[in-house]
Amino acid sequence: MPAPAVDTVSRNALVILVVIAGGATLHWLANILTPLALALFLAVMIDGFARVLEHRLPVVSRRAATPLAVILSALLFGGTALFIADNATSFAGQLVAYTPKLNGLIARVADQMGVAVPPTVSQLFLQLNPASYLGQVAKGLQSFAAAAAFVLVYLGFLIASRRGWERKAVGVFPLREERQEAVSAFLRIRNGVEQYLWVQTVTGLMIAVASWIAMMVVGLDNALFWAFLIFIASYIPVIGGVLAVAAPPIFALVQFDTLWQAVTLFFVLQAIGMFVGNIVQPRMQGRSLNIDPVVVLLALAFWGAVWGLAGAFLSTPLTVMIMIILAQFDGTRWVAVLLSADGDPAQLRNRNLDETPDAGISAEPAGRRTKRS
Repeated sequence: MPAPAVDTVSRNALVILVVIAGGATLHWLANILTPLALALFLAVMIDGFARVLEHRLPVVSRRAATPLAVILSALLFGGTALFIADNATSFAGQLVAYTPKLNGLIARVADQMGVAVPPTVSQLFLQLNPASYLGQVAKGLQSFAAAAAFVLVYLGFLIASRRGWERKAVGVFPLREERQEAVSAFLRIRNGVEQYLWVQTVTGLMIAVASWIAMMVVGLDNALFWAFLIFIASYIPVIGGVLAVAAPPIFALVQFDTLWQAVTLFFVLQAIGMFVGNIVQPRMQGRSLNIDPVVVLLALAFWGAVWGLAGAFLSTPLTVMIMIILAQFDGTRWVAVLLSADGDPAQLRNRNLDETPDAGISAEPAGRRTKRS
């Protein structure tokens, strides 16, 4: 007997209710799920790094690749944190030195707006009542430290339990066909996240280096620090581009007495962002992610509202994962079709699954696998 048909209105209403309930649950469990999501993201990154080391460096064995990738990643993140802490201190000191120029800039803007007595930076700072925010800042730093600790704990357990996933996959999917479909979906998710990381890293470096050259030419202070911030922000869709174009020219208005430096930076950085974003990035990314551009914006807004900055950072990888998972089931495939760019969310882009390195999950039970050459 065929299953009763579900009308479109009921189906759409059910999807809307599920999205609302899911978003509320994710927001309610943000303190638990956000560190786990970040740990999963780091685990995928480290796994891809380990496979690169294994294939590019013949002296590195499969057993040694993952520990080496973990050590190199820890050194990289540690050096990044030290660089930010060291340069942020000098940057804040320079802002204090620029107080007279800030007062002059405020006076010019106030004169254009017809304000007779413009406020000073000190007066504006006092009006903000920074003492009332010290408790919130301290609480935020404490929450950040706790979240970072949870991320490291989750990451350690994820790496340690990696070998057990193969046996779990065999137990959950006893049939070979089902297991192959699960492995195929896992590979699409992994390859999509890795491709996103690779494209964002390369294009972010291109924008950061070109922006650093432009800022050095006009003589902007802390050009290297600004370039580093632009590179980090490139992993966040839309927001990163706005920061790259707007922040350095605004700082140039404070540093220089003339306007041509700020105007030049604005147009040059705008041209760099448009060139990389509209020409280089689409050619590198190709059709690998296969996400509609409107969905990218909606995902940024949704995950940013649910998980804050971490959600904005993970919005695109999480959307790729959800789209691929939804494409595996007939009842939710239509949602994945709407999320995709070309209506085919299940198709793997750019990479052939047969050429993909070992994913850590085999389609054959452990006892029946043949020895790999």
